[in-house]
Amino acid sequence: MEETNREAVATAVQRVAGMLQRSDQLDKAAIQSQLDGVRTGLTQLHNALVDVKDIQGSLADVSQDWRQSINTIENLKDVKDAVVQHSQLASAVENLKNIFSVPEIVMDTKQLIEQADLLQAHRKLMDLEFSRDDLMYEQYRMDSKNTSDMNLIRIYFEDVQSLSDELAKQLWMVLQRSMGTVRRDPTMLVSVVRIIEREEKIDRRMLDRKKQTSFIPPGRPKQWKETMFQVLERTVSTRIEGTQSETRESDKMWLVRLLELTRKYVLDDLIVVKNLMSQCFPPHYNTFHRFFRLYHQAVSARVQELASEDLEANEIVSLLTWVLNTYMSVDMMGHPDLRSECDVNHLEPLLPQEVVDELLSKYVQTFTSNITGWLRKALETDKKDWQKDTEPEADQDGYYQTTLPAIVFQMFEQNLQVAAQINECFKEKVLQLCLKQMNTFLIRYKEEAISYKEEHLRDRQKPQCYVQYMIAIINNCQTFTESINSLKRKYSQSSEPTASDANIEKTLNEVAKEGCQFLLDEVFLDLELHLNELLTRKWLLGSHAVDTICVTVEDYFNDFNKIKKPFNLEMTSEAHRRVVVEYLKAVMHKRIAFRSAEERREGADRMIKEAEQFKFLFRKLTATIMETLSQSKPSYLGVTQPIFRDITVPSMSMTSMTSMATAKLLK
Repeated sequence: MEETNREAVATAVQRVAGMLQRSDQLDKAAIQSQLDGVRTGLTQLHNALVDVKDIQGSLADVSQDWRQSINTIENLKDVKDAVVQHSQLASAVENLKNIFSVPEIVMDTKQLIEQADLLQAHRKLMDLEFSRDDLMYEQYRMDSKNTSDMNLIRIYFEDVQSLSDELAKQLWMVLQRSMGTVRRDPTMLVSVVRIIEREEKIDRRMLDRKKQTSFIPPGRPKQWKETMFQVLERTVSTRIEGTQSETRESDKMWLVRLLELTRKYVLDDLIVVKNLMSQCFPPHYNTFHRFFRLYHQAVSARVQELASEDLEANEIVSLLTWVLNTYMSVDMMGHPDLRSECDVNHLEPLLPQEVVDELLSKYVQTFTSNITGWLRKALETDKKDWQKDTEPEADQDGYYQTTLPAIVFQMFEQNLQVAAQINECFKEKVLQLCLKQMNTFLIRYKEEAISYKEEHLRDRQKPQCYVQYMIAIINNCQTFTESINSLKRKYSQSSEPTASDANIEKTLNEVAKEGCQFLLDEVFLDLELHLNELLTRKWLLGSHAVDTICVTVEDYFNDFNKIKKPFNLEMTSEAHRRVVVEYLKAVMHKRIAFRSAEERREGADRMIKEAEQFKFLFRKLTATIMETLSQSKPSYLGVTQPIFRDITVPSMSMTSMTSMATAKLLK
């Protein structure tokens, strides 16, 4: 084999080499090759022409046969009509049994519906409908314009439509009670769904046939599946709307109870849907998600209705707290049993933001109006206590106080707790509103304290416990300050001072300062007669004015010990200063003219002695106050703001001032 290949290759090489040696032979070979190609093409064209002529002949024969068959087809029209008639007769024969037994089947079906045997009732209903629809369809095919025969069939089967409507009512009734039915008899709910699914298939088949024949049986499409979802939606809405059993007139907590019932019903129902009802519907229904959305829509519609009512302030807060916090929490839509099925973050807000803002604005207006009334009433109640013949209550450290600060800040605390349930921003807004109202209230408090003093000056015998209640008014200022700071620490995220803070501090200091001045005025009204005896002839002859002054001051300061720091220390310093001032006024007014050097010496000795008395008295008072403070809780030690900021207390001792005055007298 290899030898043969070598010989063939050698022969080919020789022939090519020979052709290359003579160029004229190479040209002749090329021309010969082209002629062979042309010859082959002409042969193929000739064969194609023959084939085309054969095809033309065949087409002519087919055309002739087709023209001849038209007459034959027209001659078969009678056969066609006979076929149609045969089909109708066959259908009639097939349904003949049902046709003659229609009244009996109708009665049986009614009984089955009444007995709640819905599946069997639906089977018989389908048999009746199939018989009616087949007859009407054949009549339509035979003569679509023959309405009289069509009406005859419709009249004969008129009870069928009534049965369908009655069965539908039973289905909707079961669906309306689905929450109870699925717990008690889930097979009933399954039967309803099976019936609806059957009807959906029949609807699709009838609609497909309509596209081909334009015929549709009466009552089709029933669209029971669509109606089923509408019934379920109405059922959910009715369940949400039916939770209200109380009104504002019968129960002030009606809204709280309504919202709690709604929360409970929605949560319980959705858990039932997840665990039981979803098993009764085909998977492609997405039953849980559908119900989750239906309940959300129903609750949203209900809370929007509530928001449009004329709600009171506490009701607005209850509603917003429930909408903004409770609804999405683990106590309701975010419950662990539901979380695996739906993400609450994908839910639309129950209330539009503009409705929320409107409710918050209404609450602020109502709260402002209410708190103004509350504060006014609280102050009026406190003023009545000022007239009592019994001393005010004392705190655990023995300081006099009234219930006013506790009442005021209990109101603030309650409203801030409520506001905190809504959101941080609103809580801060309510806090600032409370502080603003507090500032206005303290101005009124100051005015009432002044009126209280003026009323007392008109008759110093009334009220009997004026001093004790004025002390309580002063101490209340300290309590107000502490309570305000406590509220700010608890409810404010900001530590920056505000305009209200400065105004409140200023007003409280003014009330406390003026209260202390009022008390000292009371002291010096009692001392007036004795102070006027100083440096008089009676004083020189042995008056006990200073003894009386010291006893009176000490007696008053037994009550002033019930004043909180820093007010008590400032009171002592101010009393000391005023005694010094009154003594110096007596010296400067020259109420006595000494008749001899001996009288001058006696006067000087008496002044020195009395200076020591005053020095001893105020040291004793100061020591008593410091001892009281050391036994008290250090809650007041942080207050360093002086009450008498515009008063300069003398820095020299009483003895040194008296010595200077004595030296002047001896000259």
